[in-house]
Amino acid sequence: MITRERVESVLERVRPFMQADGGDIELLDIQGNSADVRLTGMCAGCPSAHMTLYLGVETALREEMPEFETLRLC
Repeated sequence: MITRERVESVLERVRPFMQADGGDIELLDIQGNSADVRLTGMCAGCPSAHMTLYLGVETALREEMPEFETLRLC
């Protein structure tokens, strides 16, 4: 089951890498097996943000929770 606590736990592992580049990620909502997030700081305007989000963050979420479906950028 996807819970806010489980998603936050994964985000805490990837957050230092984003913060090292001047950005961050904020969990906004959980809907079913999907999560809504917002990128902040330097990540919000970075041309590589989608790659970081989907190849980095979403992969980490799926490794921890195979039932995880979609990461939505808001």
